[in-house]
Amino acid sequence: MKRSADYYDAFSAGYERGRDRGYHAMIDAIEADTVAPHARGARILEAGCGTGLILDRLRRAGADHFGADLSHGMLRRAAARGFRVARADLCALQFRDGAFDVVYSFKVLAHVRDIRRAMEEMARVTRPGGLIFAEFYHRFSLRHLVRVLKGARPVARGTTDREVYTRYDGWVEILAMAPPSCRIEGIRGVRIWTLLPWMVRIPLLGRALAALERRTCDGPFKRFAGFVILVMRKRAEP
Repeated sequence: MKRSADYYDAFSAGYERGRDRGYHAMIDAIEADTVAPHARGARILEAGCGTGLILDRLRRAGADHFGADLSHGMLRRAAARGFRVARADLCALQFRDGAFDVVYSFKVLAHVRDIRRAMEEMARVTRPGGLIFAEFYHRFSLRHLVRVLKGARPVARGTTDREVYTRYDGWVEILAMAPPSCRIEGIRGVRIWTLLPWMVRIPLLGRALAALERRTCDGPFKRFAGFVILVMRKRAEP
């Protein structure tokens, strides 16, 4: 098992390969579209920004963007896109209380051992009345079943995706992740029907899957999504 920073430093060189199309582009688009309606004119932090792919999608929203990540390799690529970034542990963010209107984290929290501490930190740096979008890996989903069955996948030379800490939580466990200072305003499910990523590359099937994923991410089938996004609002201070 590698430290998360070491794993993502190794992963960073090839992280974006193929992510501008197909499955990864579909997932990134749904995640970015979840935040975009709340981004205009807002001060936003991506907690675990990676190479800045989601930040790049939100650039057109006119927000004041910041990114934080543990990996130097990932941050170099995000900075090359022109984003203001800082190296930070999600469990110890070096921003002042209430610094941001919107804080979001996609594909990251599942790799944080002290996930509740990370959630508290995200809430701390969000202003009262601000929004937090936190994504979790769902245990009871087609995605998790495929991950269990297919075994380790190489992400860089000498490194596989089984070499980083990864947690999968059930629906009730995910709902319990909301910090006491926040209330849940919505839940969105991502990757409900896409059994295997390569299916999205088949022209007609890919378009149909993308449309179906978008149409159902807010409906009852979200309980079976591979990724579950909690939409939380920080309570106003008394």
